[in-house]
Amino acid sequence: MVLEGLDGFQHFFATLLRCCGIDLYKPRCGLEDPERLARETIFSVSEIEALYELFKKISSGVVDDDLINKEEFQLALFRTNRRESLFADRVFDLFDTKHIGVLGFEEFARGLSVFHPNAPIEQKIDFSFKLYDLKQQGFIEREQVKQMVVATLAETGMNLADSIIEEIITKTFAETDTKQDGKIDKEEWRNLVLRHPSLLKNMTLQYLQEITITFPSFVFHSQVDDT
Repeated sequence: MVLEGLDGFQHFFATLLRCCGIDLYKPRCGLEDPERLARETIFSVSEIEALYELFKKISSGVVDDDLINKEEFQLALFRTNRRESLFADRVFDLFDTKHIGVLGFEEFARGLSVFHPNAPIEQKIDFSFKLYDLKQQGFIEREQVKQMVVATLAETGMNLADSIIEEIITKTFAETDTKQDGKIDKEEWRNLVLRHPSLLKNMTLQYLQEITITFPSFVFHSQVDDT
C-alpha cells in the first residue's frame, strides 16, 4: 500500500517528458564525466545526459542552485508542498546519501537508478525494505508499518477504520514474520516480495528507459558515445 505512493513518480515523468520548456541545445555545464556515472548506475550515457536536463528543471523550481532541496523534490515528484509528508521524506532521505538536506545530480541519478526497468530486483527489494525501516535498525516493526500506512492513506485522501488497518497489518505479519519475533527482517521481506511481486510494481518507471526515445536529440547531440 505504501509503495503505491510511488505512482507520483509515474505522474512526474509523464508530465515532465511532455514539457517543451527544455532547451535541448543548451550547453551541459555542470555535468561531469557521464561515462563514469553510467558505469556506476543502470543508465546509459545518453540516459544520464537526458536525466541531467530533468534534474536542472527540478533544481530550479524554488531556488536555482543546481541542487534539489526537499521542497523541490516534493513539488516535482509528489505534486505537493506539504511540509509533513512521511513518504516523501523517506524517499528523499534514501536519495540523500550524504545526509546534507539537498540532492546533487549524482545522488538524484543513483536514487532513480533503482527505478529503472533494468535495475536488479535485489536493488528494488532493498530500497522498498528501507522505506519501511523508519529507524534504520535493519528490521521493520509493526508500529512502523502502521505509521507508513496511516501516513500514506492520509496523504492520498483515503480513510480506513483503524480496525481494518490493524487487520491488514496482522495478516501481513502472520504471513511474513516466519521467525515469530514480532518484526520483519530483510530476509523475511525478500521472501514476501518474491511471493507477491506486485509489491514492487511501482518500483519500476518505464519512462526512465524511454527518456532518450522521447528526446531523440539527446542521442544525436550526446557528448559521449554509449559504447
